Amino acid sequence: MAQFQEVMRQQLETSMHAELEKLLDTAMGVDKEVSRKDFDGFKKLFHRFLQVKGPSVDWPKIHRPPEDSIQPYDKIAALPLPDSLADSLNKLVVVKLNGGLGTSMGCKGPKSLISVRNENTFLDLTVQQIEHLNKKYNTDVPLVLMNSFNTDEDTKKILQKYTHHRVKIHTFNQSRYPRISKESLLPVATDIGMTGENADVWYPPGHGDIYASFYNSGLLDQLITEGKEYIFVSNIDNLGATVDLNILHHLVSQPNGKRCEFIMEVTDKTRADVKGGTLIQYDNKLRLLEIAQVPKAHVDEFKSVTKFKIFNTNNLWISLGAIKRLQEQNAMDMEIIVNPKTLDGGQNVIQLETAVGAAIKSFDNALGINVPRSRFLPVKTVSDLLLVMSNLYSLEAGSLTMSQKREFPTTPHVKLGSSFTKVQEYQTRFESIPDMLELDHLTVSGDVTFGKQVSLKGTVIIIANHGDRIDIPAGTILENKIVSGNLRILDH
Repeated sequence: MAQFQEVMRQQLETSMHAELEKLLDTAMGVDKEVSRKDFDGFKKLFHRFLQVKGPSVDWPKIHRPPEDSIQPYDKIAALPLPDSLADSLNKLVVVKLNGGLGTSMGCKGPKSLISVRNENTFLDLTVQQIEHLNKKYNTDVPLVLMNSFNTDEDTKKILQKYTHHRVKIHTFNQSRYPRISKESLLPVATDIGMTGENADVWYPPGHGDIYASFYNSGLLDQLITEGKEYIFVSNIDNLGATVDLNILHHLVSQPNGKRCEFIMEVTDKTRADVKGGTLIQYDNKLRLLEIAQVPKAHVDEFKSVTKFKIFNTNNLWISLGAIKRLQEQNAMDMEIIVNPKTLDGGQNVIQLETAVGAAIKSFDNALGINVPRSRFLPVKTVSDLLLVMSNLYSLEAGSLTMSQKREFPTTPHVKLGSSFTKVQEYQTRFESIPDMLELDHLTVSGDVTFGKQVSLKGTVIIIANHGDRIDIPAGTILENKIVSGNLRILDH
């Protein structure tokens, strides 16, 4: 049986290589060379996909990480910062993962171009943060954007507006891989093009592709030549992911023999984070465990806040030299995520992906730092957008911080219904953003609109019945209220 399976695997690989060559034959010039590099990466991923048998972890071998492998942020922040901070900053590059579209929030184009605060986009805020650092410490911290084929063109157009800012901005593209048929395990693309019937047959293969695409772009070598040593990587929609000087100092101040090559920022789990990846000790290495790798019998255990207390924020500090070494040794080891999709025509396909944090086990002296929740402020939905646009946060030099006027440091739980899914709809339903300084929980469902200067406190639930509408008048104060039924206007 094993011999038969091996023959089948070899036949599949041979067929895959032949199909990829056919696709390359339809490409010309530079496109052909770029696609060839992409396909070389895809072949390696496909080869590993065919080798994998069953869950990628043996559950009994999972252990809690040793105490010293995940350090509390407070301990690191207690150490005094040196006068030579500028030297450390000049070794740093900020990398933002910018491959995603704003479709989940009803917007066209790159998600990074959505306005999130005072007409500033995610990208505006990022540039402001780094420019502030460069001016304050007289440094040269560049910004690198990892785009995808979905976001590259629109992002490059907008970058012209930052020409006179004190930030050097570089871009590179993550790979373009072919979606493969669930049945035949061969590409569904008919040529290298991306229009017509080929519009949805390609995909960017997850942020784990950063290592190969960064290296292949030549930018990694260029930055090393310029004296850069570390990258700080994060999702561009995580508004809490700013350059932290305490973590940077901790990173660069390690003695050479123990120099840390990889830091993952983790934070305490809440019930909202039960699906988030966590750090474990496995085969004497620190390793990221994602829910997709967990055997079905242990999923509830994985979601437990008592056993697995922390999760990965995807804020990562990584050695450039180590990335170069691992790429050249072909030693970057990341679990494959098999992501099933259905194309518009009904065809079932799969796309093979990897996650950037999964490579932690390939790096020497890797470390977790348990950071405050404030460093994890992702804007994935319009509910998240409402929070960051409100007076819960103040904005300074591109960075959002919780308002000192809020008595509790916790973020309220906000759940806006389907009438608020798209940014455009959401904007028409709020004449102005409500005062939320004393809010704990907000649920809104149905056809609801808010007038100017509404104040929400404690727990507020507003539910409009189907076909009805609730208008919250200007100046209304709602404190620990449930509003429901077919009220057109609620008296204050």
